[in-house]
Amino acid sequence: MRYERIAIEESTVPRAARPLFQHLVDTYASETNKTAGLWSELTDEQLDFRPHARSASVREILAHQILSERRFFAEFIGLHEPPPATLLPPGDRPPVAEYRDRYIELARARLPVLAQGDETYWLAQVPFFDVTRERIWVFWRRVLHTAHHRAQVGVCLRLLEDRVPATYGPTADVTWKGADPTRTVDAAGRKGDSAGAG
Repeated sequence: MRYERIAIEESTVPRAARPLFQHLVDTYASETNKTAGLWSELTDEQLDFRPHARSASVREILAHQILSERRFFAEFIGLHEPPPATLLPPGDRPPVAEYRDRYIELARARLPVLAQGDETYWLAQVPFFDVTRERIWVFWRRVLHTAHHRAQVGVCLRLLEDRVPATYGPTADVTWKGADPTRTVDAAGRKGDSAGAG
């Protein structure tokens, strides 16, 4: 699958000190690309849209993504991060491009540090809110948290009757030759059945 917008090119993703953990660095870059690509579909006029009075606005979701990602990486994973007051674009109503570009800038800076982690680093127990978890567990929790907020923005784009780009596969708006979404029982049964080893 080839995405229309690539913020962090594969050739610029640092190599992990331990090949076992390369997938962490690659996944973080890939998830950043997916999120930045989705944000690129937004217009400035859409930032104050909220699907329900009790829902966050799109602008609030983008700000939360930037702020909460910094908190995860600083407080829980232990990276040196910029001061919180410097994270968001300046002004009361910054344009979407400034949120996107700041998000990408912050993510790029984390990649070399993540690439240096070894087994001791990734398996170390770290605080996570009111519990303790392995650092690698917290990292994957961050990836899932990001996917959750990306889905929120995708739903907002759909409700605004705008284009939703591909993330893990085709959408109603973006497909390509060879795309094979699993929408039928037959498709789900390809290459195996329930009688396999378990």
